[in-house]
Amino acid sequence: MRAGSGPAAPLGVSDVTIGIVAGEASGDALAALLIHAVRARIPGARFVGVAGPKMEEAGCEAWVPVETLSIRGFSEVLARVPELWRLRRALARRLREAHVRLFIGVDAPDFNLGLERKLKRQGIRTIHFVSPSVWAWRPERIATIARSAHRLLALFPFEPPLYAQSGIGVTYVGHPLAQEAATSASRRDAREQLKLSLAQPVFALLPGSRQSELDAHSELALRTAASIHAQKPDACFLVPLATRATRDKFETERFRLGLDALPLTLLYGHARDALEAADVAIVASGTATLQAALARCPHIIFYRVKALTEWYVRRKYLLPYVGLPNVLAGRFVVPEFLQEEATAENLTQAAINLYDDTVTRRRLEALFAGFAERLNVDTEGLASAAVAAELQAV
Repeated sequence: MRAGSGPAAPLGVSDVTIGIVAGEASGDALAALLIHAVRARIPGARFVGVAGPKMEEAGCEAWVPVETLSIRGFSEVLARVPELWRLRRALARRLREAHVRLFIGVDAPDFNLGLERKLKRQGIRTIHFVSPSVWAWRPERIATIARSAHRLLALFPFEPPLYAQSGIGVTYVGHPLAQEAATSASRRDAREQLKLSLAQPVFALLPGSRQSELDAHSELALRTAASIHAQKPDACFLVPLATRATRDKFETERFRLGLDALPLTLLYGHARDALEAADVAIVASGTATLQAALARCPHIIFYRVKALTEWYVRRKYLLPYVGLPNVLAGRFVVPEFLQEEATAENLTQAAINLYDDTVTRRRLEALFAGFAERLNVDTEGLASAAVAAELQAV
């Protein structure tokens, strides 16, 4: 079942206003899919809130741009706490004035859960879309989520049992990225589209989608690419960047380092194409690691945050790995280089080792194909049905 194939709009919700807030590029994409699905089921539904370009294209009225909430790291958030509190209060007031019947917080739990809790207390139905990683750290958040949301939409099949004793309704909706997962022919097709030879070594660099991630990762990614190129002169590099601002920041860093001649192809978006075309990817931890797995792209994971953020996270982390492919596998299948281990030397050596080891790459591709099968369910139908059910409960 796809969007629009469900039952007719529930009685009394055909002209409903729904508030929605996303916090970064991945949330923008998830929210846009949900908006399309709900509007196919309930044609008169109006969406308002904090929105990115994909949400706006889907028909959401953007009160605040999504970049406002695109913050990473504990210390970085602390510096903006007063501003974010003011924004949350202003949004709560404006959502009430707009007479929203339902509010959907898409990821961004540090911001959205507080807003959901405030609105829930005022009688507005609330949904949180994307479970925070309570399986990895801060499991005490389960109680916070239960106080904040009437329903949780979970992306991964291992998540609903975690909430069994919480009293919150949980709907497993799968991950929409799995619907476009790579096939055995995808690498050939992607290279034809990008005009790349099948024999050429191709590496994808994904330094992150937020400007703060580019601040932390651009030089590292560029120096790694230069080091790989020195050892493999016929290699080329694909760099998908989510926004004009992040592309400009990456290009500025490239020129600062004097790497103008490095064979880089910068793509505006098109992460899927870059990952499907690449033999190996070097990926900043986050949703992009799942994208890499669903593109059947062998990869390595890296990430850097400020020291205070690292200290805070390490105190509460429950798992030995951070990358989603490793979480789904339940073991290390993708190398991770975090903080001081994330050096150009380490990333270069790991990427070249992986490129040269065709047996390991084929095993990873088969494992990643299995991930796609597990996550590919009717996300649009399940998610839009959950929204319609919450509207009926108003």
